[in-house]
Amino acid sequence: MRDVINEMATTHSEYDVVIVGTGAAGMALALHLPTHLRIALLTKSTLNQGSTYWAQGGMAAVVDANDTVESHVQDTLIAGAGLCNRDAVEFTVSRSSRVVDWLVELGVNFDRLEEHEQQGTGFHLTREGGHSHRRILHAADATGKAISKTLSKHVVAASHIDVLTERVAVDVIVHDGRCRGLYALNTRTGSVDTFQTNVVALATGGASKAYLYTSNPDGNSGDGIAIAWRAGCRVANMEFNQFHPTCLYHPKAKSYLITEAIRGEGGHLLLPDRQRFMHKFDERGELAPRDIVARAIDHEMKRLGADHLLLDISHKPAAEVLTHFPNTAKKCLEYGIDITKEPIPIVPAAHYTCGGVVVDQHGCTDIVGLYAIGETSHTGLHGANRMASNSLLECLVYGESAANHIKETALTSGAKVSVADWDESQITDSDEDVVIAHNWDELRRFMWDYVGIVRTDKRLERAQHRCDMLRSEINEYYANYRVSNDLLELRNLSVVADLMIRCARQRKESRGLHFTLDYPDPEDQATDTVLVPN
Repeated sequence: MRDVINEMATTHSEYDVVIVGTGAAGMALALHLPTHLRIALLTKSTLNQGSTYWAQGGMAAVVDANDTVESHVQDTLIAGAGLCNRDAVEFTVSRSSRVVDWLVELGVNFDRLEEHEQQGTGFHLTREGGHSHRRILHAADATGKAISKTLSKHVVAASHIDVLTERVAVDVIVHDGRCRGLYALNTRTGSVDTFQTNVVALATGGASKAYLYTSNPDGNSGDGIAIAWRAGCRVANMEFNQFHPTCLYHPKAKSYLITEAIRGEGGHLLLPDRQRFMHKFDERGELAPRDIVARAIDHEMKRLGADHLLLDISHKPAAEVLTHFPNTAKKCLEYGIDITKEPIPIVPAAHYTCGGVVVDQHGCTDIVGLYAIGETSHTGLHGANRMASNSLLECLVYGESAANHIKETALTSGAKVSVADWDESQITDSDEDVVIAHNWDELRRFMWDYVGIVRTDKRLERAQHRCDMLRSEINEYYANYRVSNDLLELRNLSVVADLMIRCARQRKESRGLHFTLDYPDPEDQATDTVLVPN
């Protein structure tokens, strides 16, 4: 890379590949592409700010001699509640060991067993909810940080990759069913830049910022999903929003995620009176899949009128706790909580978008030259409920697969077509930004109240009504005023909220992460909810 670029003199540029998003998926794609290609890697702020960086628990992979690909596949299928695409699951899991080899080669230092450190073998593997074996590789409790920093180091060192910071994607440019470029806002200058290319990859993460309480970074506003939908791509299974059961409950903590590995290592979920309760909901107790744990916590909070419950690991030796969970211990101590001596106050929060843009095994969407990878995509891996620690694996597997497809096909699709620059001639600066702030708060609150962990037809109907009104206001505002980061994020959130509600209203059953009091049982036949743009 020439340097992380902030100063761009021109607003119209040409690239072989434009990647939106600098998480594990986006950076893996960039690093797997040939070095003779000119690549633009766009990020909303700076590197190491997305969901990958904050992923704590680890990455699932079959690297232990006692584990098997089929076992990992079966665990994933069970967690997905009948909706996983088996081909996608096998495709992903069978490539897990090569992903580990690649990361280690790049320099990711996964924790290892002490007795094998000299030989360089023997990973320390942990176990999380839904897994039948210890197969979670981790770097203490900051695995995502280790992966993100390693990938970003190699991206920055690559002379053929331009990392363009402070860029917010606006829309893909499509002509005759083919991707021809991308418009992106430069938030430093306020101008909308035009990127002319035949290949755009959307790797912008999920859409959990549609909810009032979320573990996600501020930038996860569903940009890639909304952009692909507007471009004409199908979207599927947006009703399946995974709520992480254990986020730190503290007025200043901003829903800091408490890693599931604490439960995997013997942590207990407790009521305010210090009584355990998970055994009443599932025989696996604290190791039950996330949807079951989140609903159990939600049920107990509503039954007791409690604003939070507790997660306790203090019965384990303090040295062991601090070794495995140093970052969690440090963060909690900042708020006066010593996890070696007392339980952690927790509350569920929106965490992962299991649906997304419909893609094949190469990340290809319905638009030629447009790819979606990572949490932005619907590959069929997760089904109705993502199993813990499969997400980083998915990002890396599909980042490589998309790169291979781009090398083999997309770059031979013909010459670039000239595209028009962004037209700002009919708009003005807004003096009513309070509208954006008000609509942002209203959208996230009604999504939390009506499209949360437990749903009903009436709640979804109310959510749809409010979403329709908000989208009308937002679209009018977008058409008349100069775009900003807040406006673009609000526009995209209103789209993904609408997609979530529409998918939820179509599913007349309870399955996985979608639980409705009106249809508490699953149907005999599991089917995806696929929405097609007009």
